[in-house]
Amino acid sequence: MMKKLMIVIFLLTAFLQASVGFAASIKAEVNGMVCAFCAKGIEKKLNAMPEAKGAFVNLKRRIVVLELKEQQDVPLTTFEQVITDAGYTISKVQKVEQSIEAIKTEMKANP
Repeated sequence: MMKKLMIVIFLLTAFLQASVGFAASIKAEVNGMVCAFCAKGIEKKLNAMPEAKGAFVNLKRRIVVLELKEQQDVPLTTFEQVITDAGYTISKVQKVEQSIEAIKTEMKANP
């Protein structure tokens, strides 16, 4: 009985994630970005990753987000290496269960 319940929960979770466009992302506070060229360079490097669904940089808040494709994962160390190899430092990094659009909406709501 417990095994069937676990399967139902797993399937329901997978269905809900797919139906609402769920995406896992890596979000970081990055120091050293000063211009739009910096932002575009980071976005280009992150978008080149095979696991990337998209990348977003907010210069004002020093936020960098890598949204992952479904069923994909990237170790935080790999993400950090891409940022540090580009010449920037990271003060905070975390995995979040939000899409880029959800993060943008959150930023607009909390300026």
